[in-house]
Amino acid sequence: MYRLRTLLLGSPLPTAGLSHEKIGKFKALAAFSPDALSSIAYANQEIFLGLAVAGSAGLGFTFSLGIIITAILAIVALSYLQTIHEYPSGAGSYIVAKENLGEFAGLLAAAALMLDYLLVGAVSLTAGVEALASAFPALFPYRVVMSLGILLFITILNMRGLQETGTVMSIPVYFFIGSFFLMIIVGLVRMATTPSIPFSPNLPAAQPLSILILLRAFASGSTALTGVEAISNGVPVFKKPESINAGITLIVMSVLMGFLFLGTLGLTQYFGIVSQGEETILSALSRHLFDNAFWYYLIQISTLAMLSVAANTAFAGFPRIAAILAEHRYLPSQLKALGDRLVFANGNLLLAAATAFLIILFRGDSHSLIPLFAVGAFTAFTLSQAGMVRHWIRKKTGGWRTKAFINGLGALTTGAVVIIVGVGKFIQGAWITLIIIPLIIYFFLRVHHHYDKIGEQLSLKGLPPELKPYPKLRFVMPISGVHRGIFQAVDFARSISKNLIAVYVEVEPGAGDRVRKKWEEWFPDLTLKIIPSPYRSIIEPFIDFLDRYDEEVNDGQLAAVILPEFVTEGFWGNILHNQMAWLMKFALLYRRRKKGYQQVIVDVPFHVREE
Repeated sequence: MYRLRTLLLGSPLPTAGLSHEKIGKFKALAAFSPDALSSIAYANQEIFLGLAVAGSAGLGFTFSLGIIITAILAIVALSYLQTIHEYPSGAGSYIVAKENLGEFAGLLAAAALMLDYLLVGAVSLTAGVEALASAFPALFPYRVVMSLGILLFITILNMRGLQETGTVMSIPVYFFIGSFFLMIIVGLVRMATTPSIPFSPNLPAAQPLSILILLRAFASGSTALTGVEAISNGVPVFKKPESINAGITLIVMSVLMGFLFLGTLGLTQYFGIVSQGEETILSALSRHLFDNAFWYYLIQISTLAMLSVAANTAFAGFPRIAAILAEHRYLPSQLKALGDRLVFANGNLLLAAATAFLIILFRGDSHSLIPLFAVGAFTAFTLSQAGMVRHWIRKKTGGWRTKAFINGLGALTTGAVVIIVGVGKFIQGAWITLIIIPLIIYFFLRVHHHYDKIGEQLSLKGLPPELKPYPKLRFVMPISGVHRGIFQAVDFARSISKNLIAVYVEVEPGAGDRVRKKWEEWFPDLTLKIIPSPYRSIIEPFIDFLDRYDEEVNDGQLAAVILPEFVTEGFWGNILHNQMAWLMKFALLYRRRKKGYQQVIVDVPFHVREE
């Protein structure tokens, strides 16, 4: 098992090597930009589907909506550029909102951001498989299995560490950028030699063009902005100077994203492209430019590759913010632990499991997941930018008014998008987000409450300088018979106390007499209690005996329990035994303490070999 784990994940790395796991701008662009860059694949598709219901009249607004969304992209990118330099510790939206707007705002941003990351993986993988299925329709029925297979590969890759992830991710990212640049350049050349082709006036229109249709298409197309915040959440993984390198990467990513988004939308409208059946709009565009030549299939494969690694943006951000929330005691502490490969392994596994669940639940349909997508992302955007406005007002450093204006404009813009998306997509599924986010916040608060209560009980505050000596223990030892496995337990108990009682729960009538005879032969000086169990239970009669024994003695403590347990080698040996000692230990450990006293449980293992 260890060899297989090492083969898949690599050998453990020393903590001292953490500084070497930093990445430069080239790899960082590949690690953090796939979600943002690849979002054109499903954002273009959603704009097309949203406007197509109004026929050619609706599709005529394709490029106009693209310009508006790109302008918002510029505002959001500029706003997050300021966040990167002011909050280089990562987890941008959560930290900014928490420090400037209060605990609840921070938790709301964190819940929205984590939901966004979960949906990034599910939407990207399913959209990527749909892109490939556009070129090879026979693959469409297998989209769920294909999405899960790619998810497994990305999970293993991220468990191996940042350096290896960045190296591998660089290939499909730059392959995608190159292929789409080629498509846009070919399209621009064709535009210079070919007149504009309007959308066919014979396109069926299910509804007349209205403001509501435009708002819904805008809400769907706004998913192109998701992923912009990823770099601000992962600043610590950049090489020094972290903030400068992260800022440059953000600028490059935003410029590339705007060019690819506007370029593909402009070509779609100029050539009057319309997709049919299960084909995506980008597939129809590349088919128009390249027919069914080699370049068409190359672009579809690059789209699949890019959308597949776009899920990596979630793996770059989700485990890190989960670790920060765990550090602040809002999530289980296991999520802040670094694994063997210096990555947050538990966060990666949690993200992978949740993403797989969404893919299966929505049957690999990216269109069904989109309405849930944008609300979380833009809620985090809005809170982050509103928090930055408060930050500048409080700090009042040089140029703070201009900086506050930029972040304020970002907050108003993304806040408006939240309202538009929430209203426009409410019936289509956005209402689910409005339920899930409060539930996540409630979970945060419950976890925090639990850790607070545990902290109070473990605190040294108020502890007297001189502690009372621990009372002399009374030991009770359950036995399953007289064999070599209990000798160590008896010797250990005798070394601490002379007060030891053995208890045998008699499930089969007459078995107790045989055990007693053997017990008196080996331990004549120790008391053995035989407890009949007419209903064949072992744990409950033993616990009842403990309660009666404590009541009879009434010495201000509970009897300590010695648990003799023999331990077998390997998985097979565990299956062949009933693990009664483990079940009894679990029952004793988690039963409510009585009279305010603690139950001491001592496990004495006896290892047996199968050879």
